[in-house]
Amino acid sequence: MVYRRFLMLLLLVTTAATAQQTALPEIVLNQSGYYPKLEKSAVVLQAVSGNSFELLSMPDRKSVYTGVLSEPKATGYSKIKTRIADFSAFDQPGQYIIRIPGVSDSPVFKIGDGVHHDLAVAALKAFYYQRASSALDVSYAGKWNRVAGHPDTSVYIHPSAASKNRKADSKINVTGGWYDAGDYNKYVVNSGISTSTLFSAYEDFTAYFLGQEVNIPHAKNKVPDILTEAVYNLRWMLKMQDPADGGVYHKCTNLDFDAMVMPDKAISKRYVVAKGTAATLNLVAVAAQAYRIFKHFPEQYPGLADSCLLAAKKAWSWSLNNPNVVYDQDLLNKMSDLKVSTGTYGDKDLEDEWTWASAELLASTGEQAYFDAFFARLNAPVSLPSWSNVGILGYYTLIRCEGQLPERYKSVTSILKKKILTLADRYLAAFNTGPYHTVIGASLYDFAWGSNSSAMNQSILLINTYLFSKKDAYLNAAVSNLDYILGKNATSYSFVTGIGYKSPLHPHHRLSFADGIAEPIPGMLVGGPNREKQDGIKYDSEPETSYLDDANSYASNEIAINWNAPLVYVANAMEYLEKGKK
Repeated sequence: MVYRRFLMLLLLVTTAATAQQTALPEIVLNQSGYYPKLEKSAVVLQAVSGNSFELLSMPDRKSVYTGVLSEPKATGYSKIKTRIADFSAFDQPGQYIIRIPGVSDSPVFKIGDGVHHDLAVAALKAFYYQRASSALDVSYAGKWNRVAGHPDTSVYIHPSAASKNRKADSKINVTGGWYDAGDYNKYVVNSGISTSTLFSAYEDFTAYFLGQEVNIPHAKNKVPDILTEAVYNLRWMLKMQDPADGGVYHKCTNLDFDAMVMPDKAISKRYVVAKGTAATLNLVAVAAQAYRIFKHFPEQYPGLADSCLLAAKKAWSWSLNNPNVVYDQDLLNKMSDLKVSTGTYGDKDLEDEWTWASAELLASTGEQAYFDAFFARLNAPVSLPSWSNVGILGYYTLIRCEGQLPERYKSVTSILKKKILTLADRYLAAFNTGPYHTVIGASLYDFAWGSNSSAMNQSILLINTYLFSKKDAYLNAAVSNLDYILGKNATSYSFVTGIGYKSPLHPHHRLSFADGIAEPIPGMLVGGPNREKQDGIKYDSEPETSYLDDANSYASNEIAINWNAPLVYVANAMEYLEKGKK
């Protein structure tokens, strides 16, 4: 999910689609299906003369519901006009098509319980396929099995990371972790939000995950698969901490991006690069959250919880002594002959990291110092989370842990809820009035790098709002973005590999490109429409159709762990919450 200026020289795949503008589909909808008791709608993208639509049951094509199309809606940022076919009032399980005079019938879709079960499992399983330093066995990985690459047991200390106890060009062990995205490097600041989002899904829906099976390697130890997978990356993050002082290295990386080859063929020298405050506070937050979770698994993970809390506190101390050490790759490269050109993940505003880290430590320890650090930043603006803007993650945590907080701190959660509600109500308005009857897509600015991740993070915020407000409107708005990424959008793609009847076949993803298998690894959310097209490829000009299923299109078709993590949260949350609507 980072610019790859040299990458076009390495890729061998081009498609005719790069030079073509594609015609708009006629009726688009959620290709996985709809829950009976939640809102359900499709979008008509072609002009029609009538105002009605019908639902026909399949395979007998019997008319079971008649509805009225919305008036045409203009997006305000493109020439596309939409009409909404809302059939929320119809809740009978089965398979159906939508018929509208003047356009082709819709594809077959399903109404029923558990319609996103396969998605929920595949999205989590995708993290297993991203494991570094590990062979993937055929019994778990199927045809996507592979030998291990990037052992990372002897990674070099970059000059920018050198310290008294760890000289430049000495070696350390940072094995494990997840490959970050389409590339093979590992970045702490992106691992932070990704790992925490999986932990948060578990904390919010513990009972659900206790019963989930994803088919990944684990001992018969009654640890939920979501935790088994998250621990694989957590242990790598802990290795990125310098035990001498508590600071955390920014990333484990090659100097340049690997070619489009399998991991075992990518054998360039690897480095840990530059400690920084953002990376260190990410470890504080994730390790403090891990402490809360793994103290309940002492037999399965002896000592892990205590080790995490110690690591978090030591990283907090380093951060207090180094409160604003930003990662500046350009400056770093001026100071060393070992030039690093991989993903920067630079972040100059660290107040949100302090908010998140202090909240996690407060929730885990109840100590006054962490409340003071959090409260001092309470007036800071709050917005949708991303790897570089994590403050609201701390809000979610304190609201989630409200019942366990010392009494003297509980009053602050009412303030946090009001701030979240302000955002949620803005998203609710977008859902009710937007051209696609989804939260995402109401604004031109929605179509940026990783737009599908924004959709899922909007849904997480709405789900969190539902959890403390119990108002169904927020849950309906949340599920609308799941509809969007699964096909109810102007491209008609389900943006998750292997899910739906039209999903990406050529993601920007080295593992899927180089493995010789026609189908990409399943369960991966691609970035989605991106009006800025930083990859320089020619594809559709309208903002909501600025997507290309081509391995060259890293600006719209890459995958990333911080995009899949919110998908895991949303898909699994909806599978749990929809059962409460019966």
